[in-house]
Amino acid sequence: MKNLNWVLVIIGIFGLIGVRVLEEKIFYDPFLNYFHEANANIQFPNFDWMKLIINHLWRFLINLFFSAIVVHFLFLNKTWTLQAVVMMIIVFAITLPIFLLCVENQFRIGYLFSFYIRRFVIQPIILLLIVPMFYYRKFLKENG
Repeated sequence: MKNLNWVLVIIGIFGLIGVRVLEEKIFYDPFLNYFHEANANIQFPNFDWMKLIINHLWRFLINLFFSAIVVHFLFLNKTWTLQAVVMMIIVFAITLPIFLLCVENQFRIGYLFSFYIRRFVIQPIILLLIVPMFYYRKFLKENG
C-alpha cells in the first residue's frame, strides 16, 4: 500500500510538471511570451480579460487537483489535505486580483513584482511551502 501512495504522489508531481510543459498548448496566456522576451522590450500584448481570467482559474483548478493528490498521499490525512487546499485557495484569491491590477496598469507597478505575483497565480508555489510545513507538523506530532 505504501508503494501505491508513492506512485500516486509521483503521478501528482508529473501532473504538475505536465501542466507547466503544456502551458502554451492548453492555456490562453498572452503574457508567456511577454515575460520570456522582456529583455527585448516587446510591446504589452493585447488580450481578452475574460479569457485570461477563466484560463488562470482553470489552470489553478488543475494545479490544485494535482497538489491535493501530492499532499494527500504524502501524509494520508484528510484534514491536512483540506487545510492545504484551503491555503492554496486563499493564496490564489489574494494573488489573482493583485495580478489583475498589475495587468490593468501594464506592469508599471513593477516588472519583477508583477512577474512573481503571476508565478503565484499560475504555478503551485505554495505547495513548496506546505509540504515542508506539514512534514515539520508530522515530526512534532510524532516526537512532541
